[in-house]
Amino acid sequence: MRKMVNKTHEEASIINVSSLTCIDLANPNFHQSAASLKQACLDCGFFYVTNHGISEELRENAFAQSKKFFALPLEEKVKVLRNEKHQGYSPVLSQIAENQIHGDYKESFFIGIKGSIDGLHSHIPFCRPNIWPNSDVLPGWRATMEKYHQEALRVCKVIARVLALALNVEEDYFDKPEMLGNPLAFMRLIHYEGVSDPSKGIYGCGPHSDFGMMTLLATDNVMGLQICKDKEMQPRKWEYVPPIKDAYIVNIGDLLERWSNGIFK
Repeated sequence: MRKMVNKTHEEASIINVSSLTCIDLANPNFHQSAASLKQACLDCGFFYVTNHGISEELRENAFAQSKKFFALPLEEKVKVLRNEKHQGYSPVLSQIAENQIHGDYKESFFIGIKGSIDGLHSHIPFCRPNIWPNSDVLPGWRATMEKYHQEALRVCKVIARVLALALNVEEDYFDKPEMLGNPLAFMRLIHYEGVSDPSKGIYGCGPHSDFGMMTLLATDNVMGLQICKDKEMQPRKWEYVPPIKDAYIVNIGDLLERWSNGIFK
């Protein structure tokens, strides 16, 4: 998966747009949804979800608060610079993927699970207390992000129940305390600089796969996300994923590919 905002002149004349399965989370026939989702995961591991229950007001507020943070002067943003576990602010060019020269032309803010180092996940090496912007500078920012984080996690748990059926196990298979009962769920806010020229190894976000179980991706109306459905193909074919109003784009990660014995991509 990679994100690109600007196209080179050579790319401008040819735009490949991907067609992905759309899963309606309000469909009462879970088995029907599971069959559609299974095929999507066999094909490429990307799909849309609709009727997820996250209100438009909350999504817009989360996007608005995110923009407020990234609009701050750099000297203010570096006050919440990421810790050794990557929680907090990461400046432009701080993340590097394959075939890159400098790093991603994006900045991000990483939010971990709710709690502290002495809490539920205190025994896990990569968990630390979250870093938050000054409430005097961004009033209401933390509360909005925590609420949105929990709502996104709720949706992921619903998707996980459909995934369980797609894997031919019980619907509540992933609900166990050692799995999604107490999950390590992270949220990353991302702002792209609008700089991309793959022919020169310059990317808004370099090619990568996600490491976890699944990623729930909320986008604005800018068509920038590209996916490669077959990473073994040479040269790789990249297709744009158009945003759909009120829908989330979902992709499964390396962990679920491993759990499925490589059947899901």
